[in-house]
Amino acid sequence: MRLQDSGLRDANAEIDRQLALAVASGSAEALARLYDRHAPTVFALARRMLAALDAAEGVVQDVFTQVWREAKRYQPDRATVAGWIVMLTRARAIDRLRALKARPDQSTAVEPERLAPLPSAERSPESIAMSSEDARSVRAALGGLSDEQRSLVALAFYDGLSHSKIADRIGLPLGTVKTRVRAAIATLRSALT
Repeated sequence: MRLQDSGLRDANAEIDRQLALAVASGSAEALARLYDRHAPTVFALARRMLAALDAAEGVVQDVFTQVWREAKRYQPDRATVAGWIVMLTRARAIDRLRALKARPDQSTAVEPERLAPLPSAERSPESIAMSSEDARSVRAALGGLSDEQRSLVALAFYDGLSHSKIADRIGLPLGTVKTRVRAAIATLRSALT
């Protein structure tokens, strides 16, 4: 079964690479397909990091706008398309968190007719199956980490803390935190490839 999972993951990664190339060439259809494949994951991560539904929806829109603008800069040798999109999501969510902390009073409502509509969130059975498979793979990879590594990954990626803030929070030297986070990421990467 593991070999079959690996084959499916490789096929999905290749489809994503082809779509990213098409987006870089200006294909709006390829962007729509990438959106269909990855928007649920982007939304789930943003929602977990931000809690607020509207902020998470904004991150989804920001991420796919950035994918459209920067697809030419995507480097397949550095990350899968899914990994690249997740990192864009994390960065945009952290930006939102910082902006919310800098301007905590945002009680003024925006008129709904001034907002741009979001693309359809309907998902095909294929994208649901791929998202479920990806989620299972990530959960399995996270399960292979020690409790400490899982905790560090959660603080860094879900809570958006810098290495120095993690070190302050858990009382370890900064170098130790950096080394352990790097080791956890390397373990995850090898489990997911």
